[in-house]
Amino acid sequence: MSDSTSATWRTSSHSGNQGNCVAVATNLLDREGAVLVRDSKAPQDGFIAVGPDVWGTFVDGVRQGAFDR
Repeated sequence: MSDSTSATWRTSSHSGNQGNCVAVATNLLDREGAVLVRDSKAPQDGFIAVGPDVWGTFVDGVRQGAFDR
């Protein structure tokens, strides 16, 4: 999938006005069920597509504080 123009992007409600977060689109799923991820402050730079298992592992890590500073 190379075209994300009709994707519905969303950011975390915890990001506030900081803009330091990722935007995620799950409404455009390719044949493998990829989740699209991009930098919310530089959407013109493109996106990556990750599998749902990878995305789930990442979200679980965030919820458990694995990436807290």
